[in-house]
Amino acid sequence: MKSPIKTKAKSDASAEGEIPPPQPGHNSYFVSAKPNIEFVKTGCTLLDCALGGGWALGRVANVVGDKATAKTALACEALINFAKQYPDGKAAYRDVEAAFDQDYAQAMGLKLDTVDFGDPDKLLVTVEDFASDLERFIGNCDGRGIYVLDSLDALTTEDELGRNYGDQGFGTAKAKLLSEVFRKLARRLEQSKVLLVIVSQVRDNIGAMFGEKHKRSGGRALDFYSSQIVWLARTKTLDKSVNKIKRVYGITVKANVKKNKVGIPHRTCEFDFIFGYGIEDMEASISWLNDVGRLGDLKVGIGDIQTMDEATYRGFEPHVNDITRKVWAEVDTSFLPKRRKYD
Repeated sequence: MKSPIKTKAKSDASAEGEIPPPQPGHNSYFVSAKPNIEFVKTGCTLLDCALGGGWALGRVANVVGDKATAKTALACEALINFAKQYPDGKAAYRDVEAAFDQDYAQAMGLKLDTVDFGDPDKLLVTVEDFASDLERFIGNCDGRGIYVLDSLDALTTEDELGRNYGDQGFGTAKAKLLSEVFRKLARRLEQSKVLLVIVSQVRDNIGAMFGEKHKRSGGRALDFYSSQIVWLARTKTLDKSVNKIKRVYGITVKANVKKNKVGIPHRTCEFDFIFGYGIEDMEASISWLNDVGRLGDLKVGIGDIQTMDEATYRGFEPHVNDITRKVWAEVDTSFLPKRRKYD
């Protein structure tokens, strides 16, 4: 099938989004590939760019969001991409909320036999359970690994389990335990190249007159030990009509990288999450390239992408994503200092 995407021969660097050579004294580390860090793809090229390459192995990543912001779906796509990139790696998913639908995840593309879902008779209930389970996983991981905790908010503590409903408590035990867990295991995560993805729910920061209006449980330890913190927000509900019947088929999500120790922080991007499919990667890339005026010779509209057959889509997706990564790096380069502070 003839592709709806039309390209012309490269005429200059900007047409294809090439990164200009670094200026003398300019540190291009922040926008270049990082050979010292391995990344797991998120399923969205724009989010990979915002994170500095994707989810970093050997680090802690925290995905935070309100209800229905594709938090679990993002974790699921991380598991799918990890299995593709590291077939010999080990993956674990711990469903603390008792809400994960394995059949739904399988329909999205997750191969269930590549993921350890834990003992159904020994579900994680407390932070202490989580610490012991994560330590065992790290000990059994002799290569690359990914461990997803969904979600931190659903965990309690042994101290809280021993109290009756309504009994007063200071509510600090969970944060203290997490701090201890990270102190003991952060270095082992790095040495074992295990990516720990922690899903968190948004809570209102009651009484806050300035600063953040929202927070999530876990205390300051999660802020300190996480290398990547991404906050998700639903900005739009997507609907369409088929045979005069109107239904919601997805949502638009804004991702804000609030902390990033492997790339430039405070980068944002938007993407559509389609129910039963996942992140619409190429559509997000095309929309962003158009927004920044760098679509260049790619003659394609959103309608073209939606009507593509699978073979055509897969054939042009790598090309579009390559351009997206190059243009993103070029844009970030333009914001970096043109000289070094130190020789």
